[in-house]
Amino acid sequence: MRRRHFLTTLVLGLPVLPLGAQNLRTSRKKNTDPTATSQYIFSQAIRTAYREGWQRKPIGELMGHLGMLLVGTPYVGGTLDGEGPETCRVDLTGLDCVTLFENVLAMARLVKTKSQAEADWKAMLGNVAFTRYRGGGRIAYDTRLHYTSEWILDNVAKNVVRDVTPELDGVQMPLNVGFMSANPKYYKPLAGSDSLRNVIATIEQSINARSLLYVPTADIEGIEERLQTGDIVAIATSKSGLDYAHTGMIVRVDGRPRFMHASLQKKKVIVDGALSAYVRSVRTHTGVTIVRPLEPSKV
Repeated sequence: MRRRHFLTTLVLGLPVLPLGAQNLRTSRKKNTDPTATSQYIFSQAIRTAYREGWQRKPIGELMGHLGMLLVGTPYVGGTLDGEGPETCRVDLTGLDCVTLFENVLAMARLVKTKSQAEADWKAMLGNVAFTRYRGGGRIAYDTRLHYTSEWILDNVAKNVVRDVTPELDGVQMPLNVGFMSANPKYYKPLAGSDSLRNVIATIEQSINARSLLYVPTADIEGIEERLQTGDIVAIATSKSGLDYAHTGMIVRVDGRPRFMHASLQKKKVIVDGALSAYVRSVRTHTGVTIVRPLEPSKV
């Protein structure tokens, strides 16, 4: 049995082949429509979830199941940006560290609140938009939650997740974001608009006026056993102007918490080793903030 398939069986308790590597061999070939392939991957994941009765599981466990289906998906950054005005883009043929947990969370919330017939691509886009944009409202570049710190604060306010870092003996985290407004050359919409850059600078100031907690690197090993499958991990950084440098999820494999993430180094979604070991492996990592998904209300 291949290692990836073995890990899936351990986490899910089911012999389910991850969708990521299986379907993505063709997803980025010339003349292949990534949107059509994304919809196919989505439909297969949703079908699997309902067939196996995952909608009856706690949302964290459901996220673990869905996340394992995407193991092997290629790492691809910048999928949220494109030509023309801001739209809610979802690309399951390639994931980065944020879009991995964002899409898994959206699918899990969909499975928990909709019937199988209602859980379509349009509903998926609506769920992603609700968590991706400030207040779950207007879709625009300046309402997108670009900084992970604001994503956490906004989605705690929307009752999507709960910040469990205080329960993990977290300490005050310094917030001093400003990278986007200071480096507009890296962001096409900002490079051509001083007014939008000023809007982003104002948003950065509002983020810095708020507060979050984090568990410092040296203390992570001591809290790992209290982490649950589906917990969303934000890894804090000492890099100037940034809050968090990487994100991922916890999955418990054979009872032990492991770090699932879209790895730039490995170029794909993987289940890594212990979170504490991963954080220690990068000099600029300073600690973690942990948020836990909340059960959504059926509308």
